[in-house]
Amino acid sequence: MKYSDLVVDWLSELGYTHCFFVAGGNIMHLLDGVRSRMTCVPVVHEVAAGIAVEYFNEAQLADKRAFAMVTAGPGLTNVVTAIAGAWLESRELLILGGQVKSTDLSNGAVRQRGVQEIDGVAIVRPITALSQRIERPVDRATFLNYIESGRTGRKGPVFLEFCLDAQGAPVNREDLEKPWSGSQGIAPAHISAAQASAEKVAEMVRAAERPVFLLGAGVSRETATELRADLERAGVALMTTWNGIDRVDASARNYAGRPNLHGQRRSNVLIQQADLVVAFGSRLGIQQTGFNWQQYTTLAKTVQYDIDPAELEKGHPRVDVPINGDANTALRAILGRPLGEHRQWLEFVSFVKTKLPLRDPQSVTSAGYVNPYEFILQLSGASSKEDVVIPCSSGGAYVTMMQAFEQKFGQIIINNKGLASMGYGLSAAIGASMAHRERRTILIEGDGGFSQNLQELATVGINSLWLKIFIFSDEGYASIRGTQRNYFGGAYLGCDPKTGLGFPDWSKLFEAYAIPAMELGERGLETPGFNALFGQPGPAAFIVPIDPAQIYQPKLPSRVTASGSMESAPLHLMAPDLPPETAREVMPFLEDRTLEPA
Repeated sequence: MKYSDLVVDWLSELGYTHCFFVAGGNIMHLLDGVRSRMTCVPVVHEVAAGIAVEYFNEAQLADKRAFAMVTAGPGLTNVVTAIAGAWLESRELLILGGQVKSTDLSNGAVRQRGVQEIDGVAIVRPITALSQRIERPVDRATFLNYIESGRTGRKGPVFLEFCLDAQGAPVNREDLEKPWSGSQGIAPAHISAAQASAEKVAEMVRAAERPVFLLGAGVSRETATELRADLERAGVALMTTWNGIDRVDASARNYAGRPNLHGQRRSNVLIQQADLVVAFGSRLGIQQTGFNWQQYTTLAKTVQYDIDPAELEKGHPRVDVPINGDANTALRAILGRPLGEHRQWLEFVSFVKTKLPLRDPQSVTSAGYVNPYEFILQLSGASSKEDVVIPCSSGGAYVTMMQAFEQKFGQIIINNKGLASMGYGLSAAIGASMAHRERRTILIEGDGGFSQNLQELATVGINSLWLKIFIFSDEGYASIRGTQRNYFGGAYLGCDPKTGLGFPDWSKLFEAYAIPAMELGERGLETPGFNALFGQPGPAAFIVPIDPAQIYQPKLPSRVTASGSMESAPLHLMAPDLPPETAREVMPFLEDRTLEPA
């Protein structure tokens, strides 16, 4: 048999069922191998294949996986953005790449020898758990160990580049079927460290007056489902990172929101007043703590569970109790111990949530447009617990979703905030929808980001995906427009049609792909005909009119100091300032309640 056929058989052993790809000559044998063994999903551009695979795997609860296949040269360079995104979010992503025959490799002697030859392994090595070229067939154990390097511990992309002659090489299965020990799963040291620390951390919770559990993506959906009742009964305030958004129901009595550099004001105010923060499976990066990480949770002792020691040792923010352990094991062990009730703290959490609504009353919208925060609250109510929800990864539409969306337990919500790349949404929604064909998928993205990969509407249409697309139509790049307004006095460039940025006629675009589309009025989801189109299976698009001058707030401000340097506010001092009386009510434990002028 051909080696490529044997490789596909080995992938099937590991549970791979779907291959997203763009066809190419340097992967012809691998393509021939997946033809009859996998569900093959051709896409228009390689970056869509990589992003779709990331979200397909992240959306799955069952043992079903996807991988991407790209050809040599431009196939590899086109997928680099997807590899980078999965790397920063610690997600599984297997990319099989093509390469010229081993005898045609330049090996650095000249820039190129084989047709479309480029050193893909070297290009993606810094952003992969493993980047390996296969110039001749390797045995089963070696191959499966390559793949497992990205699926165990802290996950990450694996790129395997197959020379064309290795793919097509004739092999005997018996010669290469060496025994394989299988997946190692969670390292025993990470389990034991989590278990050993549980009593100490539980004691810290009992002694605290204002404890917070911050759940990151290191807490799996399976664990969150298993522990749902225990989490909602616990006498602690529950918060999530943006990647952990669907681990807790927004209606849970002790849910306190999503603190973040661009987070909810209520949750930022609350976490800054905690006296204990236990972070489970969150790396506590700058987006989580704010640029002014020195003033992150200064009133609290901070406990951090992470399986990567580098994240515990990086020096920001301050971590009082770093534990190199498994977040899931730790959460189970700690919730199995008495934690105290903390009634006054939870009553205060409820009070702050009432005083600081998700639709900031200081956020105004011009007549004729939809208020984006009100719209997202509407969409929260219209969505069901069975929906798969895909916010885009940057811009005003993304921030609005993460500030205002009220998730229901059972929803699968996935985003990619680390790379914060425009153009992620549609490809991501395709992957998630392919993973859950029986469920409705909802995508929210701005017109600027959507335009970057709109060619994948062809993939949506030909597969008749149950995908509902909401495009925030504000004529451009809202975030860039805001930056140019705030820091350069409104000297706009390349951010809207007036400054040279073009957009399609949306109704004609969707018509070209035979996808029904509806322009929503300023009443948003109350537009006549919306419910019928939103509720029926199959794809549909909704164009949401957003004021190009819309100001997205609250936001965490930065300022130029008297010395000329930039200074960012701590999490709780979002702009605009709260009315003084409200600030005193919701921040009684903090002295700095307004941002003083420089």
